[in-house]
Amino acid sequence: MKNLLFFLFFGVLAGRAQTVSSLSALQAAIDKAAPGAVVILADGVYTAGAAITVSRQGTAAQPIVIRAQTIGGVEMKGEAGFSILSPASYIVIQGFKFTHRASRAVMAAGTSHCRWTHNLFQTPGNGEDLLLNGSDHEVDYNSFEHKDAMGRFIAVRGEGRQIAQRLHIHHNYFFDQKPQKGNGAETLQFGLSGFSLSNSNSIVEYNVFEECAGENELISVKASQLTIRYNTIRNCPAQLTLRHGNRSSVYGNYFTHTPGLRIFGDDHIIFSNYFENCDPAIMVGNGDGEVADGAQLTAHDRPDRVVIACNTLVNNVSNIVQMGRVNGLGATSVKIANNIIEGGGPAARIAGPFTGGVWSGNIIFATGGAGDMPSGGYENVDPRVGLGVVPHALAAGEVGWGVTVL
Repeated sequence: MKNLLFFLFFGVLAGRAQTVSSLSALQAAIDKAAPGAVVILADGVYTAGAAITVSRQGTAAQPIVIRAQTIGGVEMKGEAGFSILSPASYIVIQGFKFTHRASRAVMAAGTSHCRWTHNLFQTPGNGEDLLLNGSDHEVDYNSFEHKDAMGRFIAVRGEGRQIAQRLHIHHNYFFDQKPQKGNGAETLQFGLSGFSLSNSNSIVEYNVFEECAGENELISVKASQLTIRYNTIRNCPAQLTLRHGNRSSVYGNYFTHTPGLRIFGDDHIIFSNYFENCDPAIMVGNGDGEVADGAQLTAHDRPDRVVIACNTLVNNVSNIVQMGRVNGLGATSVKIANNIIEGGGPAARIAGPFTGGVWSGNIIFATGGAGDMPSGGYENVDPRVGLGVVPHALAAGEVGWGVTVL
């Protein structure tokens, strides 16, 4: 009975599929697409001189699928790409190779529940490979590669002062972003200062970032209430930065040969991450303003009530640090607990005010000393990291690494 239902279901889909072999025919098919339609572009190389616009609405049960005949079999180059316009919803863009100019793959405000999956982005020139507005979108199993210009692989925006909400960015590969001069070349930029106090409730997980060096910020979070978990960041000379915003969770990520994590803002929870050969591993920001007291949103908001717990730090040049700042406000009520720090430089270097800081239950071993970690906040004992913390591959078909603490 299950096999019969399977063949009946896919028989219906096949009957509603339409294959086209030109961009004009593609646009015409999209303009008429109803829920459940599958529009297939035949394999080949296409040059777009005008945006391919999508404003149709599918449903959760019957999305509108726009896909390449085979994964990677359609290359779209030229001056334009897909532009998803309001009120588009439940649209799937699947299997394309995009080599058109940057800033031509756009999700507009007012769109929702759209998905970009199994695409390859290699878009030259200044600007973003993919710009996300709207809410409830999914970006998964794509590759973003070979960027040598200002702009980001992915930029997330919003509308008014509200950041895009409930996005799910997962299982993507970000590779080979060349260093640029100046600000504006993050790998993934989530928001802007004006969005920073709005909650996103989005998840960034199971992605791999490799050899991305656009600027000093790799992932730049300028929004509140994000979850960043289970990502692998390796050989990237740029930081994951909680730059503006509050109440984000960062856990289960794997950092190696990178400047680790930098933290501004309030009430973040940083736990169960693994850092190896980083410089530094974890940087607690030294604030130059307090947004809760009226400082501008562009300020380096003083970190308050941040929890840094149960992380594993191995052979890092520097481990937990706070840099000095002229007239810096430092950080307040930061709790650093139950972390394992083995090898590398001093366990902690704190150069700014650290009012109300709590240190407890940490283990340090074979470091360059405790540094500024108070004596009551740690035990010096061999944690047997080689036996107790195991970077492990995830389930088949997934990318990234997790960390199991035995």
